[in-house]
Amino acid sequence: MSTPPPQGQNPFAQQGQQPYGQPEGQAPYPPQAGYPQPGAAPYGAVPPEQPRRKVSFKLIKNIVIVIAVISVAIGAYISSRDDANTAAVGDCMHRGSSDDNNPDLEVVKCDSSQAQYIVLAKIEGTYSQLTADSKCEEKAKDFQYSYTESGDGSNFLLCLKDYSK
Repeated sequence: MSTPPPQGQNPFAQQGQQPYGQPEGQAPYPPQAGYPQPGAAPYGAVPPEQPRRKVSFKLIKNIVIVIAVISVAIGAYISSRDDANTAAVGDCMHRGSSDDNNPDLEVVKCDSSQAQYIVLAKIEGTYSQLTADSKCEEKAKDFQYSYTESGDGSNFLLCLKDYSK
């Protein structure tokens, strides 16, 4: 004897088929990001705003250090523009210190009251004090002073004369 099937259910009946055995009432593909879920509102909830970051002390300190380094570099560049190594023939010079070994010459305008010397010749290269005078005599016969500078990549000789207006 065989048992009759349960009442109200027919296991062989073809009710609304879903593709690939999907249960009834579910979407055939998983939900994807950015698309609303079936039966959900068309727009999702707006996420809360991110809190503003506070500026840290470390960041401010680093910015101040960078600005200070740049300022020192610019100041050094500006102050070195009127050094003796920028002098050319015809420029006027001022002696900043009274030390004969390091006179600290700087370029000034010839109409300035600080103008003391005028450059008669500028000779590139390294010269000792003994050859400096002979080199200046070759280039400028009426020179009175010679100034040599060497090191830091700038080796030159200036032949100078007192400047009078």
